[in-house]
Amino acid sequence: QVQLVESGGGLVQAGGSLRLSCAASVRTFSDYSDYAMGWFRQAPGKEREFVAGISWSSWSGSSTYYADSVKGRFTISRDNAKSTVYLQMNSLKPEDTAVYYCAADRYGSGSGGTKYDHWGQGTQVTVSS
Repeated sequence: QVQLVESGGGLVQAGGSLRLSCAASVRTFSDYSDYAMGWFRQAPGKEREFVAGISWSSWSGSSTYYADSVKGRFTISRDNAKSTVYLQMNSLKPEDTAVYYCAADRYGSGSGGTKYDHWGQGTQVTVSS
């Protein structure tokens, strides 16, 4: 069982930046490297949507995936030694306002089609205009 804890949400003005973190509880960092990690978000009255995902392999390093709406503005990264995934969000827009969730799937690709089966509690991001 993997437990995920997000942090870093808050209130920011449009055009600003935030960095979200998600720490995973796993037995070893090598176990963590097996997991694809993703970020999703859910705005009020809307369905949860994929934001970004990342997987890692020893021969090719990290593979990353992004929703079109965040490409060029958001960057996902991971630190396997710390069992942590990050989401750097720049040039934030009011439409980025949502609860952001971290998710994990062992041996997944990290793409939006990955069947993530471990979820965090979420962290609120509010972007004011």
